[in-house]
Amino acid sequence: MSTPQPDPGFTPTGTIASPVDRRRVVFATVVGTTVEWYDFFIYATAVGLVFGQLFFAPLGPNSAIVAFATVGVSFLFRPLGAFLAGHFGDKYGRKVVLMWTLILMGAATALIGVLPTYEAIGVWAPILLVLLRILQGISAGGEWGGAVLMAVEHAPKKRRGAFGASPQIGVPLGLLLASGVMAIMAMIAPGDAFLEWGWRIPFLLSVVLILIGWYVRRRVEESPVFTELAARKEKAKTPIIQLFTKHALLVFIAALVFAGNNAVGYMTTGGYIQGYATNPDGPLVLERGPVLWAVAGSAVTWLLSTLAAGFVSDRIGRRTTYIIGWILQLVGVFLLFPLVNTGDIWLLFLGLAILTVGLGFTYGPQAALYSELFPASIRFSGVSISYAIGAILGGAFAPTIATALVQATGSTLSVTWYLAGMTIVGLIATLLLRDRSGIPLGPDHEAEQSVSPIRGLSKA
Repeated sequence: MSTPQPDPGFTPTGTIASPVDRRRVVFATVVGTTVEWYDFFIYATAVGLVFGQLFFAPLGPNSAIVAFATVGVSFLFRPLGAFLAGHFGDKYGRKVVLMWTLILMGAATALIGVLPTYEAIGVWAPILLVLLRILQGISAGGEWGGAVLMAVEHAPKKRRGAFGASPQIGVPLGLLLASGVMAIMAMIAPGDAFLEWGWRIPFLLSVVLILIGWYVRRRVEESPVFTELAARKEKAKTPIIQLFTKHALLVFIAALVFAGNNAVGYMTTGGYIQGYATNPDGPLVLERGPVLWAVAGSAVTWLLSTLAAGFVSDRIGRRTTYIIGWILQLVGVFLLFPLVNTGDIWLLFLGLAILTVGLGFTYGPQAALYSELFPASIRFSGVSISYAIGAILGGAFAPTIATALVQATGSTLSVTWYLAGMTIVGLIATLLLRDRSGIPLGPDHEAEQSVSPIRGLSKA
């Protein structure tokens, strides 16, 4: 039986036609993921600052816990977004999925910006808020896998880490943008004005950002790996079934890798530190504006370390880069609350900045790592679902757990040990995987890609 040959008009798998196209792909993935995560994080930031008071106030002392729980609710629906995006992304392409996730996220975010509060419509306010947050979760579940594959599958073999870092830096850029816009609104509309209308502006701004993201993304070509799969008619008919039939254990281990990073990252992206530091009934009672600027500043250090980790992983491998990152992250975890609890805004920023160095090194290489774990025909499903499950196990309820631990123990030390435990889980999961840096990603190498990367196993 002869091996199917790709159409001669197609660019060879793993490369793209020109440096101009290459730059366009990188720019589009950065812009698109920044817009998506701005929308996602603006909610988490608002939870720590206003939603407890405006939508859950009747719950009294438990309003903060319930408000933070709504951050986690969206994570429960990320797998649904990942399943849908994985299925359609492996069957119809990466690009079309990315366009629709962008629209869904933007629409949900803008609607939150015009949502009446509990005082206006009663219990319908938190119900509608949660429903819109669920739509954000579905969108986020599908977004990451598509952006990652567009970047990595277009990359030269020796630069996958660097290319893969482009959608990854969209996360700290989204946090920077969300915190910065919220901080500006806290200056423009201080005090009660922020609670009355100031918090709504960042949500409504999403409409403009979505239009920008749509324009940039529609100009990018489809992934060459998917194009070649389509040309050979080798697209999986039931990618999700194939994924769990042959690679279920790999999905779980890959999810634990991300969970170790995500639980710690959601101390800021989930709004916990913002809420803890500014809580008027808490131990610090810091001003809202300076705390938001400190978080925005830490997003810059996170961005730089994420980008650096992508480049480093091309030189020393994904696995080694991750191991270094877990060690750095563990150091950051043990320094975080001792610095935050001083009540000094500059030491709070220092604690966050140190933490984000480890976060960057356990996030920057993830796009390349995940892309190299799964066979081409089910890759979108593999990376998306692993990411979504990791988010549930990691960041989904990290702020809620942290809030409950402090209420139960009266100390942030319990939160430190929880975050340290999650970091160690990520390290162990990483040690279970072989380094597959540079493995061919094209459909003509499916046999090699299907050999299990889990240590001790020879077949998927």
